[in-house]
Amino acid sequence: MNLGLTSIGSMGPALNASRAHRAEQVANRFQELYGEGCRLFHAPGRINLIGEHTDYNDGFVMPAAINLSCWVAVAPTDNRAIQVHSFNFQESRVFDLDRPRRLGNWSDYIQGVAIMLERSGYRLPGAKMLIWSDVPIGSGLSSSAALEIAGGLALLDTQPSSCDRARLALDCQRAENDFVGARCGIMDQFISSQGKAGHALMLDCRSLQPRFIPFPEDLCLVICNSLVKHDIAAGEYNRRRAECEEGVRLVSAQIPNLVSLRNLSLSDLERFRELLPATIYKRCQHVVTENQRVVGAAAALEQNQLQQLGELMAESHRSLRDQYEVSCPELDLLVEVAGQTEGVHGARMTGGGFGGCTINVVSRRTAAQVAETIARKYKAQTGVAPEIYISSPSQGAERWESLA
Repeated sequence: MNLGLTSIGSMGPALNASRAHRAEQVANRFQELYGEGCRLFHAPGRINLIGEHTDYNDGFVMPAAINLSCWVAVAPTDNRAIQVHSFNFQESRVFDLDRPRRLGNWSDYIQGVAIMLERSGYRLPGAKMLIWSDVPIGSGLSSSAALEIAGGLALLDTQPSSCDRARLALDCQRAENDFVGARCGIMDQFISSQGKAGHALMLDCRSLQPRFIPFPEDLCLVICNSLVKHDIAAGEYNRRRAECEEGVRLVSAQIPNLVSLRNLSLSDLERFRELLPATIYKRCQHVVTENQRVVGAAAALEQNQLQQLGELMAESHRSLRDQYEVSCPELDLLVEVAGQTEGVHGARMTGGGFGGCTINVVSRRTAAQVAETIARKYKAQTGVAPEIYISSPSQGAERWESLA
């Protein structure tokens, strides 16, 4: 069981010390690789308290940034080549900004961001880059968005104007959609770039209007990694999005100007149910009801109604399991075990699904005991020891100023 990657308290001395140590490691490794100094940027991964698969349907989500980050070190060059090394993969790649082409590996996230930034009007120089990430890959904690946002900030460090965070998030989303090939929504990039310590974020994914909601200080986030890997670019995630679009297409014959499931009420969905194949109906039902759950969960969190929040999280998980069909037995087991554990106020899968993590809202005083209990019971039934991360809602992407 891994309890050492994060600490309870998003801005406490222990976390700052940990980040300072990581910053020093990354800077030293960059010096070894390239023989010069660098500037450092880090962007967090995220959990989603509730609101899964609603963002690409123009709906509502409620994520929070976490205490696991992707770090990017950078130094500009006088040509148009990007040299990038991944500490995690122990691999280096080089690509030309004037002749982009997909390489089919992790470096496509950086290359895609560079391409979209240039399409937005920036003129980027070449760069030497080093990537070092603490966000587990394929875990549903948005390691890709953390890489994109940290990489984007690093590439924009050469620009004379300040960085527009919303614009950066949109460019990074386009990189993942159009270059990498995963049709994600805007949630991951938005929260990684604009998270606020001590707060969850209710985001309207149509208007991009954020509403920061204070997270009670006596609660924390216990994240349970099933260690079941997923690759959402491989097909199922894109298929779910296509199924939602098909539902909109079929119902729009009856509701003029319907452009997304965000506009569809549950009563309208039921009224036109006979128009939809059974699978398409289930996908649409999840999205429509999940949007309602996000609104309810935001109110419950603001009013500290933890029982209501927990009930909505449980409903969300059941809908993701049965209607959207993106859960798996390991995630279901983690949620079941958490629901039987004292101190857990709410539990559900988080992220795209097909593996990855669950998120648990837990009383801070019992967090370590909860983590130990869930890990022990999960291993007893699966033979696998999950990784457990304890976090508070954390700050979004930043430049590490102490090395500037």
